[in-house]
Amino acid sequence: MKINNIIKKRSFLWSTLLCILVTNYSRAQTPVERHGQLKVSGNRILDKNNNPVVLRGMSLFWSQWIGKYYNFNTVKWLRDDWCSNVIRASMAVDQGGYATRPSEKEKIIAVVDAAIELGIYVIIDFHIHDAPLYQSHSKTFFDEMSLKYKDNPNVLYEIWNEPLNVSWPDVIKPYSENIIEVIRANDPDNIIICGTRNWSQRVDEAAIDPIQRPNIAYTLHFYAATHRQTYRNYITTAMNRGIAVFVTEYGTCAADGNGDIDETETKTWWDFMERNFISYCNWSVADKVETSAVLKPRASVNGGWSTNELTLSGNLVRNHLRSLCSLTFPGGGTVNGIDESLESTNRRFIPNPFESSTTLISNSEFKYSVSDLYGVIHLSGHGKGSLSLGENMYPGIYFVKIIEQNKETILKIRKGLF
Repeated sequence: MKINNIIKKRSFLWSTLLCILVTNYSRAQTPVERHGQLKVSGNRILDKNNNPVVLRGMSLFWSQWIGKYYNFNTVKWLRDDWCSNVIRASMAVDQGGYATRPSEKEKIIAVVDAAIELGIYVIIDFHIHDAPLYQSHSKTFFDEMSLKYKDNPNVLYEIWNEPLNVSWPDVIKPYSENIIEVIRANDPDNIIICGTRNWSQRVDEAAIDPIQRPNIAYTLHFYAATHRQTYRNYITTAMNRGIAVFVTEYGTCAADGNGDIDETETKTWWDFMERNFISYCNWSVADKVETSAVLKPRASVNGGWSTNELTLSGNLVRNHLRSLCSLTFPGGGTVNGIDESLESTNRRFIPNPFESSTTLISNSEFKYSVSDLYGVIHLSGHGKGSLSLGENMYPGIYFVKIIEQNKETILKIRKGLF
């Protein structure tokens, strides 16, 4: 009896250890697992390993006007299909926003909670041009947010989207210091991003008289067809003076959000930011009829967008983000970017892409596992002949590993509205 108990215990321990090893092997790290708690050191943003990190992603549109994309499925699609490791939640304050409708914050909470669950970073943006007029609202909002998310390294706070042409030392800095005090009373670590004069452009001026608190960054916003080398010079000057810059908003077109796309200047900006380890978010996830919007009208509110549902700017930005994406998948190996084509072997899945479910066709017995882009296994099991998959999966790209007749194959499937 004792021997049997010992054998059972050992068998249980080995099974547990094997489960842990398999889980760790099969699950790649999310961006937040990989980089952890971010911090500002000199003119760089560093990760938990003290390495410079570049966050790349998207900004949502003013929450009160196009709030329909403030949901889990959209955030997941941006992570999985666009390779975004950061999302910016732009909470409107005036013009029907938080100041008169406090429930507007629930949209922000939905996005932040999604980002935390999905393992990406998220910017909580107080989206307004005249923040000092709403300082009491700002204090209340950031007190609540910093208390709620103080233990989540995913979160960054942007406390004033775009100051107008007002003084840094007399207006912007005092307001920023007041809000920083509120946040730091709850959250001592997460990065706080400060706006700068003239629509968040004069980071060079802020660098002359920076805020003397740890983990503070400063934002510059640009629109490629309007803001060119002069604005890159502002960043260079600011960084030479020792402050960290985060481009929390940029566009591929003119500053009014319209006009032609300046692809050449956009690529010059991308190269500049990458070389200088500057993180950036594109404006915006919206289906508004304007050049800067990445979606065409009536694009799904749940992601799953085909390239035909993207605008010229949307395709340009998506292709850029995907070109920089490096993800490790179960079974070993790294995929840089994601092949847009669905391989001919994927005809074994009918249909593919699919909206609700797809059917795997096989002529023999097989084992299978279904993983998302970050290696998280959603389904696994055995099958023979045909097998229906996907009903309880969120929209996104998945990889199905199939083992049949001692041969392993990995196929791509996509769930979404196309």
